[in-house]
Amino acid sequence: MRALCWNGVNDLRVERVPDPTILGPQDAIIKVSLSSVCGSDLHLIGGYVPTMRAGDIIGHEFLGEVVEKGPEVTRLNRGDRVITVSIIGCGKCWHCEHEEFSLCDNSNPQPAFEEAAYGHCTAGIFGYSHAFGGYAGSHAEYIRVPFADTNCFRVPEGVTDEQAVFVSDAVPTGYMAADMGNIKPGDVVAVWGCGGVGQMAMKSAFLMGAERVIGIDRVPDRLRAAQMKAGAETLDYSRVDIYDALLAMTGGRGPDVCIDAVGMEADSGASAIEDLYDRGKQALRLESDRPAVLRQMIQCCRKGGTLSIVGVYGGLLDKFPMGAAMNKALTFRMGQQHGQRYVKRLFEHIEKGDLDPAYLLTHKWALDDAPQGYRMFKEKADDCMRVVFAP
Repeated sequence: MRALCWNGVNDLRVERVPDPTILGPQDAIIKVSLSSVCGSDLHLIGGYVPTMRAGDIIGHEFLGEVVEKGPEVTRLNRGDRVITVSIIGCGKCWHCEHEEFSLCDNSNPQPAFEEAAYGHCTAGIFGYSHAFGGYAGSHAEYIRVPFADTNCFRVPEGVTDEQAVFVSDAVPTGYMAADMGNIKPGDVVAVWGCGGVGQMAMKSAFLMGAERVIGIDRVPDRLRAAQMKAGAETLDYSRVDIYDALLAMTGGRGPDVCIDAVGMEADSGASAIEDLYDRGKQALRLESDRPAVLRQMIQCCRKGGTLSIVGVYGGLLDKFPMGAAMNKALTFRMGQQHGQRYVKRLFEHIEKGDLDPAYLLTHKWALDDAPQGYRMFKEKADDCMRVVFAP
């Protein structure tokens, strides 16, 4: 089959690779119909996740058809149209039983990497390096899904492929970001990053009762989408001081909830010195992640407020204002998405018309054009929100 393979920093190639096969009784083979790019893939492509190997298939947000299943798969049938949550849960461990699927004890078969870095091993993730299990990704014609009964969900008849594909990752990640904020009616929510996850976090914040939502970015088409599709007010961080603007918009108090939908490659729009400092240290591997958004959220959030972090971080941060966080009594909540917890609820929102993530799909390309699609996505060219590949 054809698949998009990582072969080094900024080196993606569509190659012929062996078809996946059933390896365990709870596996299913999915014929991929649509597979989307994701901002966290850019961390892999840029070389910021050190456990990639040449030939690894990337991609983790996808929709397809069940074409084969193991003998212990009971909830799925051949021919079912399904989405698969990008984070792999076993469904049986303590964390999965408590709906903390991204903390699964059993789905990462290569625990040593994370145990050394984090103290514990977390769940496997499709197409996301050998630290997260070494699973082949979804930018391919077929993909093997372990623990298929836990991770695959039938798509309701009234939901289109273009809506459903993002319920694999972007929608539940954004929804969980809002959920972790414990949003109350009347709250003001600020979202850093107006890409796919940020858009879904903004929509979800309104669903949970936020009175005002403010989207922060510098890309004009993303800011427009935040206004027109998500209903948010917007700030361009390259044009205004975000701290001053947010305090002015909230009567000097600051937002009740601040959401980070950016992660480890954040720009520092307010300070050229800070940006040069972080980029230099990251390039020299003296810090792994650029925490500009986290620093800004800590400064901007109201006293006693909540920071919700779903932007991906991989390692160590520098110049982290812990004193401000502690003395302002801020609550931090964060994590990879527990998508399985939310899928049914999200499909219900889509069926009722409360949520329509299809607008995230701005470009639909053939798999053979995937390297160019990622280049366009990385450069944010041609008003690209998400490129979706159709193998």
